[in-house]
Parts: sequence; structure tokens; C-alpha cells
Amino acid sequence: MAELVALEEAQNLVLSHIRPLETETVPILDSVGRIAAADLISDIDVMPFAHAAMDGFALRAAQIADASAESPVALKVIAEVAAGDAFTATFGDDECVRIMTGAPLPPDADAVIQYEIVSVVSGDGLPGSTVAFTAPTKLRNNVREAGEEAHEGEVIVRSGELIGTAGVGFLASCGVREVPVYRRPRVAIIAIGSELVPADERPPFGKIRNSNSYTLAACTQAAGGIPTILPIVSDSLEDLTAEIKRAVESYDFVVTSGGASNGDFDFIKPAVEQLGDLLLTSVNMRPGKAQTFGLVSGVPVFGLPGNPAAAFCGFELIIRPALRKMQGMTALHRSTIRARLTDAVRKKDPRRIYLRSTFSKTSDGAYVVTPAKNQSSGSFGVIQRSNCLAILPEGSGSCEAGDEVSCILLDVPEEVVL
Repeated sequence: MAELVALEEAQNLVLSHIRPLETETVPILDSVGRIAAADLISDIDVMPFAHAAMDGFALRAAQIADASAESPVALKVIAEVAAGDAFTATFGDDECVRIMTGAPLPPDADAVIQYEIVSVVSGDGLPGSTVAFTAPTKLRNNVREAGEEAHEGEVIVRSGELIGTAGVGFLASCGVREVPVYRRPRVAIIAIGSELVPADERPPFGKIRNSNSYTLAACTQAAGGIPTILPIVSDSLEDLTAEIKRAVESYDFVVTSGGASNGDFDFIKPAVEQLGDLLLTSVNMRPGKAQTFGLVSGVPVFGLPGNPAAAFCGFELIIRPALRKMQGMTALHRSTIRARLTDAVRKKDPRRIYLRSTFSKTSDGAYVVTPAKNQSSGSFGVIQRSNCLAILPEGSGSCEAGDEVSCILLDVPEEVVL
């Protein structure tokens, strides 16, 4: 096991030990944002009948084939059909039917003329009126055909496809009420540190509130997982090994924060090594060099640093892709885009640096990125006000204003291709 590895190597290592979870069947409303685990099939044609695409008059195109502004064709309105109703009778060559959007096309009709371009000769345009047409029309004009979106027995959502909000409505229209999907990972969140007190307590002098657990739980939830914040664990190898041992019995993934370095009170590495297989201890990145990964009873255990920014970056760049893979997703990594720095950045650390930054677009269409002034790894507020991580590559060279750098976009779904 290498002592210090590149981020890409760390990502690949973790992902190589991750498999999609088993499937479960959920109501369609609970399937949004999840991956279909089987092909889904429509039980009817959608729509099940040809219908009007807009309000107008249903007729046969041949009836107004010779219509013109100079010689309009007048037809009598003999009926009106609203959405949910049906008109199944025939009509004569001098007759038509008033029809509303979504109403079934009468079997004797083959086109719909929109209401706004039809002149009312007498009456109010309803049954008993006479209307005039001043131009011919094409067959099936303003008609949505039966089975236009799906046919009975057709696969409408394929296995492995992400179900979106519109997809839920599509499934409902096709008679699908329950959807097989990959199960969401249950994630245990454990904060390590004798200096920590619960967030609902006012910390006495020398103590701080446990905020990392809430950020990591929120990150887990945003990644599609189901987080559980477990009790704070003191700086004790015995206590930590006992808590991890309990957690792997009930959860699919364990995430800890704190105790990840090499100090006298940092115990996540020996705990994982004692309980299972220690596979990763540090990554060539800043913030977040100390990243611990291993398997305990086959369950992934990941130890993040205690500094908020380091924990956040480690989660976003390594843990989030793993949780997405567990849910059957194939788009695992955040999108990146190139942008020009608005300010110079001095760089002395040879590690790859991830700057909490704001990405934007200028009035002339150029992409620019502004690193936050405060890059302290102990600050959450900077992350809250950032929408990307600007990357300074390995090496000690500084970057000047106008230099182009890669940016990881934190507010763009992985499925979006830029």
C-alpha cells in the first residue's frame, strides 16, 4: 500500500471495492432520482387514442381542400367534444365538430384546425353555428396519434436508466405503479474527538460542537444515501474499534471524521487495520491529505480528517462517487470546466490544491473563477458560499490572474455533460 497516492488512484481503489446494492421495489413517487433495476413496460398505448393537440374544429382535410381567402369554405358546427368526452357519429361534407385539446378525434375526422384561424360566420362557434375556413390543411394536422409516446408492451424505461421527475409521470401514464430500483446505501456517520459535544449543547471552554456529522450526513443525503448520525466517540482506540465493529453489522458504509492523521490521539488507521483490511491512508491533495479507507467485514469504512474543509473535499471527491455506484449509477464524478482565475494565487505546497471558489460567467460569455480569500480548512462558511473547487495542479508554481484552471462544479448533477 503506497503511503501517498494520487486522487485518481484513491478514487479507483475505493470504487474497485464497491458494488451496486441489492434491489427493492418502491412506489413510483419514491423512484425519482434512482436507477431502474429492470426494464419497465407500458400496459397500454400512450396516448390510447388519437386526440386534438389544441382547441379547434375537427373535420376531413378533403372538405376544405379548395378553401382560400377569396373563396372560403363554410361548414356547420354540429357537435362539441370536450376532453373526457367522445363523438363517434359521422358528419356530412358541409359539417364539422368543435373539439377541445385532449379530446378524442372523431373517427370520421382526419385533421384539426385551430380555433384562432377560423372565422365565425354565424352564431358563437358552438354547435348550431357556421364557421369558415380560408386555407386547406394537411392530413393529421394538429392530431396527436395513438401510441405516439409508447405502445402497449414497449419498454419505456430501460434497466440502468435514471428516473427523473417527468419520468415518474411517464411511468404513471403507462400503468407502472411500482419500480424496481437499487437500494439506497445506509451510511453510519461517526465523529471522533474528546473535544466534541453534541450540536444541541452549548460547548464549555475547550470544547466544540459536533458539526462535521451534520455536514457529512447532509452530503450523504444529497448523494442519495440514508445517513444515521451515531454518538460521538472519544479519542480511544478501544472505543473506536467497538463502535466501528457495531456499525458494520447494520450499515452499508461507515464514514468517520477526525483522528485521521498520525498524532498520539489519531486512531482510525489502527482501528481499521485491527478490524479488517487497511487499503488507503493518505492522498496527494490539500485539504484532505489524511484519508483512511479499508474494509471491515466486507463493509467500506472511510476515515475523513476532522477539519471541515478537508472532510468535505474528501467526501465530495471520493465517498460521493462510491455511494452513487452503490445505487447503480454510472455517472460517478462531478463535472469539470475550465475557467480563468480572477485573482493571482500563490502556491507553495507541492500537493494538488482544491480551492473553495465561485464560478461564474461574464457578460461576454467567458468563464471565470474567484477563489475565496479565506481558504482555512477549519471553516464551513466558505464552503457554503462556494459553488466549485478550483484545482491548482501538483507542483509549487503560483498561478496568475487570467490563468486557466479546472473547476469541479459542486451544484451540477453528475449526469450533466458540459
